[in-house]
Amino acid sequence: MTRVTSSGPVEAAERGATRIADRVVAKIAAQAAREALEAVPAEGSRPHASVTVHHDIARVRISLDLDYPSDIGGQCASVRRQVSQRVNALAGMEVPEVAVQVERLHSVHSRGAAKGRIR
Repeated sequence: MTRVTSSGPVEAAERGATRIADRVVAKIAAQAAREALEAVPAEGSRPHASVTVHHDIARVRISLDLDYPSDIGGQCASVRRQVSQRVNALAGMEVPEVAVQVERLHSVHSRGAAKGRIR
């Protein structure tokens, strides 16, 4: 597509490109991870994302806490899928790699004991 200016037509390649900052992509990824989790541990931290972007390819690392016992593998797979889909949809970037790092596991039983529910 050619855009016409007062000085004449400007080809698409000459107009430049929009660049989305890495920190914006990281925020999108962290929000997507929150959306993917079934329940965020009450004492746990929110998911944190770090991103490396090269051209239109984003490599994402998500650090998070999970409740235990739970389907850890299933939750990590859900986070990978959601992060990949949301970054692609909102930032228009390919996401070939989403590394999920589980920082801590929070026992549902010990949390209940702290509130006096387990005997």
